[in-house]
Amino acid sequence: MYNKLAFCSVYLLLILLDAYGSSAQEMAGETQKMHLDNDRFNNQKMDVLRLHSMDKQENDAHEEMHVHHMHTHSSSHMDHMDPSVLVFFQLDDLKQGNSMPIHFPRRKPNSSPRLLSKQEADSIPFQLQKLPNLLELFSFSQDSPQAQAMENTLRECETEPIKGETKFCATSLESMLDFIQKIIGMESQIKVLSTTHLTNSKTLLQKFTIMKIQEISAPKSVACHTMPYPYTIFYCHYQESISRVFRVSLAGEYRDKSEAIAVCHLDTSQWSENHVAFRVLGIKPGSSPVCHFFPADNFLWVPSTTTTTNAKASI
Repeated sequence: MYNKLAFCSVYLLLILLDAYGSSAQEMAGETQKMHLDNDRFNNQKMDVLRLHSMDKQENDAHEEMHVHHMHTHSSSHMDHMDPSVLVFFQLDDLKQGNSMPIHFPRRKPNSSPRLLSKQEADSIPFQLQKLPNLLELFSFSQDSPQAQAMENTLRECETEPIKGETKFCATSLESMLDFIQKIIGMESQIKVLSTTHLTNSKTLLQKFTIMKIQEISAPKSVACHTMPYPYTIFYCHYQESISRVFRVSLAGEYRDKSEAIAVCHLDTSQWSENHVAFRVLGIKPGSSPVCHFFPADNFLWVPSTTTTTNAKASI
């Protein structure tokens, strides 16, 4: 069933080792063996950006839920401004030499949830109605931060998509790649883009200056965001509305350097008026494009035929 997934599944597993620890390494051998007789993706090549280790903050579940809500249309849980929402900006802000505060979450090596194989993931219910059983399975009390994070993740995954959106919560690498291929095209070759931190910094929030802007021509793109859960969950979604993709070279005030992926959504008229981006930017749905940077453990999947061009100093 997953013939074409063989090449990119194993390849992506290898680059995820820094972010997802030894459990991914253990799974790599199993996944490779599972795909030995498959050739669906054997002729596919991807330009995969290596993920770097990130520093983990205290109260992980609470923090990661904030980070996730930055990228989804439902943000009613956010009742106050939080440093983790400082990834939003407007298209007019994307100018060479412009500076802005940006929050890039980090994790320590081996601190991320385990990456399950499809067989393992499919054996565990992923439904909100099964939450009591799941809490018992993972030994979490009902009033724990982990339980709240699990409930929020399951609820978000079961929320109906907005108009023009296709969404899917992938519980394994294979299911994520299968969803992406169906959106971009079963015969299309794909590649993954991700933010890369060129320096190992512990300063999560700092002012960055835009040094260089490159626009990536992507007719279709699928964003996949990691979710707080006992094992790795990818919240993937595709929006029919027009968006623009950029690779932005950033220089931090503490000499940090990052190559960040940013997406600008040109039509936000279908977004919830409670979306945190509107509060951060002081705008209303549909009034202006909304742009945001991707954390390093989030992915943007595009056709491999996309081209990259240097953007002008003012977009």
